Amino acid sequence: MRVIIANKTCHIWRHPAGRAGRPVRMSRVSARHRRKHSRGFTLVELLIVVVIILTICAIAVPNLMAAIDQARIARAVGDIHAIEDDVASYQAIYEVLPDALSQMGDGNLLDPWGNPYQYLNHSTMKGNGQARKDRFLVPLNSDYDLYSMGKDGASSPPITAKPSQDDVIRASNGSYVGLASNF
Repeated sequence: MRVIIANKTCHIWRHPAGRAGRPVRMSRVSARHRRKHSRGFTLVELLIVVVIILTICAIAVPNLMAAIDQARIARAVGDIHAIEDDVASYQAIYEVLPDALSQMGDGNLLDPWGNPYQYLNHSTMKGNGQARKDRFLVPLNSDYDLYSMGKDGASSPPITAKPSQDDVIRASNGSYVGLASNF
């Protein structure tokens, strides 16, 4: 509704129920023009959304990476148990431990980090130099060593050495299979 007062045009706001409201002065910019330019987001609003998304990612990504590492360790433990079963089957059939994983068909098996599993038959090695050892430098197993070199792909015989901390090992003749740092 329009009302002309002393050569000035004012618009009166009408309530949806039909009651008249107080006069409202309209700016020179038409309502149609204002609606046309108010459809988007401001730069500040977009920056706030980006900051919130980046904060959530900064919190979530390390947790995701830790979960992926735990899944890889669990897969390596499962693979080592499966290889143990293959070694036990080979030993039951031939009454001797295999010299290499390839004798059982597991020679091409890779750990979750893309490295081949390591196997060492104690009955064919000379001395204890190559055997995996605990913190007292006592061999971990009396029959054979079976392990993954872990995330870094490096290893050394004592499991207390820095390169061996992330290895997934078989110890105590199969009673323990897990991270060397937890043994």
